[in-house]
Amino acid sequence: MKNTTRHRTADASDVVADVAYRASEVITIYPITPASVMGEHADAWAADGRKNLWGSVPEVVEMQSEGGAAGAMHGALTAGALTTTFTASQGLLLMLPDLFKIAGELTSFCMHVAARALATHALSIFGDHSDVMAARSTGMALLCSGSAQEAQDLAAIGHAVTLRARVPVLHFFDGFRTSHEITKVEWLDDDALRSLLDPDAIAAHRARGLDPDRPVLRGTSQNPDTFFQAREAGEPFYAAFPSELDATMQRFAELTGRRYRLFDYVGHPEAERVIVMMGSGAQCAQETVEHLLAGGERVGVVMVRLFRPFSVEHLLAALPRSARQLAVLDRTKEPGAAGEPLFQEVLTALAEAVARGEREALPRVVGGRYGLASKELTPAMLRAVFENLAAASPRRRFTLGIRDDVSGSSLEYDASWHIEHEDVSRALFFGLGSDGTVSANKASIKLIGEHTPLYVQGHFEYDSRKSGSTTISHLRFGPRPIRSTYRVTRAQLLAVHDPEFLDRRDVLSAAMPGATVLLNTTVAPSEVWGSLPREAQAELVEKRCRLYAIDAYRVAEKAGLGRRINTVMQVCFFHLAKVIPEEQALALLRESLEETWGRRGPEVVRRNLAALDAALSELSEIPVPWEITSARRRLPAVPSHAPEFVQRVTRLMLEGHGDELPVSAFPPDGTWPTGTSRFEKRALALSIPIWQPDLCVQCNFCSMICPHSAIQTKLFEPGALEGAPAGFRSLQQDFEPALGEARFAVQVAPEDCTGCGLCIEVCPAKDRLQPKRKALVNEPLAAHREVERAAFEFFEGLPSASLGALPIDKRSAVFRLPLFEFSGACSGCGEAPYIRLLTQLFGDRMLIANATGCSSIYGGNLPTTPYTKNAEGRGPAWSNSLFEDNAEFGLGMRLALDAREALAKRLLRELRGIPSQLVDALLARGEGEAYVEAQRARLLELDAVLFQLEGPEARLLRELAPALVPRSVWIVGGDGWAYDIGYGGLDHVLASNKKVNVLVLDTEVYSNTGGQASKATPLGAAAKFATAGKETRKKDLGLLAMGYGHVYVAQVAMQARSAQTVQAFLEAERHPGPSLVIAHSPCIAHGYDMVQSPKQQKRAIESGMWPLYRYDPSRVEHDEAPLVLDSGPLKLDVKAYMESEARFRMVELRDPERYAMLLDAARDGVKQRRALYEQLSRVHLPKGEHHG
Repeated sequence: MKNTTRHRTADASDVVADVAYRASEVITIYPITPASVMGEHADAWAADGRKNLWGSVPEVVEMQSEGGAAGAMHGALTAGALTTTFTASQGLLLMLPDLFKIAGELTSFCMHVAARALATHALSIFGDHSDVMAARSTGMALLCSGSAQEAQDLAAIGHAVTLRARVPVLHFFDGFRTSHEITKVEWLDDDALRSLLDPDAIAAHRARGLDPDRPVLRGTSQNPDTFFQAREAGEPFYAAFPSELDATMQRFAELTGRRYRLFDYVGHPEAERVIVMMGSGAQCAQETVEHLLAGGERVGVVMVRLFRPFSVEHLLAALPRSARQLAVLDRTKEPGAAGEPLFQEVLTALAEAVARGEREALPRVVGGRYGLASKELTPAMLRAVFENLAAASPRRRFTLGIRDDVSGSSLEYDASWHIEHEDVSRALFFGLGSDGTVSANKASIKLIGEHTPLYVQGHFEYDSRKSGSTTISHLRFGPRPIRSTYRVTRAQLLAVHDPEFLDRRDVLSAAMPGATVLLNTTVAPSEVWGSLPREAQAELVEKRCRLYAIDAYRVAEKAGLGRRINTVMQVCFFHLAKVIPEEQALALLRESLEETWGRRGPEVVRRNLAALDAALSELSEIPVPWEITSARRRLPAVPSHAPEFVQRVTRLMLEGHGDELPVSAFPPDGTWPTGTSRFEKRALALSIPIWQPDLCVQCNFCSMICPHSAIQTKLFEPGALEGAPAGFRSLQQDFEPALGEARFAVQVAPEDCTGCGLCIEVCPAKDRLQPKRKALVNEPLAAHREVERAAFEFFEGLPSASLGALPIDKRSAVFRLPLFEFSGACSGCGEAPYIRLLTQLFGDRMLIANATGCSSIYGGNLPTTPYTKNAEGRGPAWSNSLFEDNAEFGLGMRLALDAREALAKRLLRELRGIPSQLVDALLARGEGEAYVEAQRARLLELDAVLFQLEGPEARLLRELAPALVPRSVWIVGGDGWAYDIGYGGLDHVLASNKKVNVLVLDTEVYSNTGGQASKATPLGAAAKFATAGKETRKKDLGLLAMGYGHVYVAQVAMQARSAQTVQAFLEAERHPGPSLVIAHSPCIAHGYDMVQSPKQQKRAIESGMWPLYRYDPSRVEHDEAPLVLDSGPLKLDVKAYMESEARFRMVELRDPERYAMLLDAARDGVKQRRALYEQLSRVHLPKGEHHG
């Protein structure tokens, strides 16, 4: 009997986690995009005390890695618990060894994977089937969903069938397109889920758990005489699985009315051309087939639910016997294979059917690849596949959605072909990361889905960089289920949440004729039309759009929301879309805001409600004339003097046309040029710092703290001022008498500044008559953009004065050229200044091994790269391997450098004809900038000598000679890497005593994946995976490293104590062995205005939550204690620090008694750690007499 169901508006992550949580007793988790949110849901529900189907709260445990999660999961299963996990991509690869074991032991288990691309030539966080296909030999059954509804339902079916069949299930769905796409779902209630799970099968699973009352041995080691036979013993379970699954699907249909099959067919009953595929692309294929059927074509699509074990019987039952041409589409690439995995399975199945006489002839089967890393798949592309099948000689192997001018694999298609129903409303929103656009649109689509009969779809595009990056929200709502798993390209409502978009890319091309366009702009309504570039005016006029404008920034700031304009723009959307009566919409929005922001406290709710109430009074319709009046054209994406590669490749990516780039445009091995971020002028700031020379004290605090190198200082000779543009400012330097009449300048890069305000916050120089006026003042970007752009261009061309007379300290360090500039880091980022400083100190001889995380994303994510070169062409050489192996990766770099250097030195000693004085000088040890420059000069002499010599040794030495210049190897990553997933490798590298430097950018959470707890998270803080507040102390990584005795260790805080940071970096580089620098890195995940981070960092130091120290083993040889405690006595109670951050206040709001307990425990921890460090700082160690 069919149960009564209710609809929910949710994404697949939500509904899958909901099913898995209710059906499990143990859930082991570890964050990885895009699967993290499922673990976050589970942790939050457990913290709230939500019970599973059996009335208990599941044990939800975050592990140190996916491998750890798999091990704990395997152990829980072995002990008889109903267990699940969630993962993706590289995380799934780390689980593979345990999955082989779990499947080999026939353990009932269902896991959930948001399928994502694997890192190959580059990392991508976006969706395809590469990860799942890497797991197909594990013995896991592979069950695929194509929508949120399917994902919920097949998740339940997966949990049920594994109990009956004893074959473990890997249930997967496409990352982002399905995992994060919000649609209307018929919710599966507890009664239906409970009825689906066989209680006898559950009892049998528990009975198989290890129990000393019924002792058995599992996990033996077998020899050649038995292993093969034992491996085959499980085959009957796999043979039976398809039938068990079909029976479970039938039972599910009886409970819910929704019938699934192992292979579902949609199309003409006598179709001649059929596509076979799985995942979200099959939704688009179904939509395309239904449209073509209406036009009389005999086509169809087979949607694969069960990929492994692959059932030939069920495939043949689904495939019309009339099919003469098949196209099998795979969302993965297997280089060198005869065909991709699904293609091979289908082709093998059909060949077997013919061989057994079940089919008369083998259909013509072609194979195509599509959708790697979430590449778009549209109905036009699928129509091209059907047209290819109809050709007399169809392409037998092809790719979809790209232009392959290298191998010639791409299938041409008509991009203008559209099939969407006109009664489907479509809206498109262009926003900036962290401005709230995406969260507002998620809330909007849920309100429409929950409170109207309409079906809805919300899909959200991110470019994987940090806040300030481009986000595009695609919203659809209509009277029938929406299967359009592709972008909105014909929007009836188009919102531009930052006016810079109109100057950077053609966003209005996606507007339909007559569309409503909503623009957020600081320009007054009467001046809006005249402010638009000519191209934008042309599209608005041609399409006769209705244009509305609002200064959402002003409304948000007045309400106390800063730049978060989401509430303001959300109100405008409902007013213009008219999908819900306005009065009802406003009431629903108020409820939604109170529910969403209530956990942040009443003040946050009040501010959002104030913005809601003020929004519509500020919205204005802008008349669109019949003529184009603007003479100003859209700014070129890159300047005309940009390098050829930037003009040819980067420009298209910046314009939003990266999909149009052909295969030939890309380096085949993933190698990319540096120094391209300077050509991407994002102009994110509404206001920028303008220097006031009359107040400046030349402290250089501004350039030291800037995360983006967007404000720089320089010393230069007075004669260089010739030709300076109007508005360029400088003054007499006061750093060093030896520098004489040199001039000093502070200059902002106006279009690279993100407007964080940190430089103004730390500026100590104030006007006595006007205390609010500092040496840096905040001024509107629009008023100063042209003048400051010209001034910065001139500033960059100024030759720097010789800095040899200046010792390197907190003032002088930033005069050195930053070789890390204009990154995609968040505005006010606490990590980026450390990296910039490293490049200023060592960048021209630096190799960087960068762990996956925030620093690898803003450091190495396309379209542009912030690491750059100096005038000699030298700069940081950077690479990212993986998340878990970064320490070992960096060690490998050092081993290669050492081997090359050793060979060069041997050749230098042995080769005849080189002057002995030159050999001795090249072999002499040294350090510092002066030594490096002298060594480079000596190499020029050596090269001239070697040029005259003959023989292979001379040629080899010419090749290897650069290795005689010291290289600085820095291993860089976040706390998730160093404290958790990569700790084992880091520990080993530190123990190796090789010359590597490690910089840990400690944000105290997994910032890159959304703010999950790590072992660096402090006691008492709330984070994802620690919703109720972390109850254990922060791991003391530095103390652990000190235990080796030979490792230089420092803990630093640059925003509050830059002098100590510079000193620690220099000491770390001078240290002959491994060094570890742990850097306090303020992050938006901490929950306060980032402009306050210098003050908050000072509170962290003074409360003892972040002690500063340097542990230098070389001090032992001078009869000094190796540990120097730099932070001074405690001055502040821990409470004063904690109450300034939302991550602690959220715990208090949630449970005041627990918060009080955690606060007391935090106080105890601070006191004990301080006492320990004070004692260690007084310990003098005996000098070492023997050295290994």
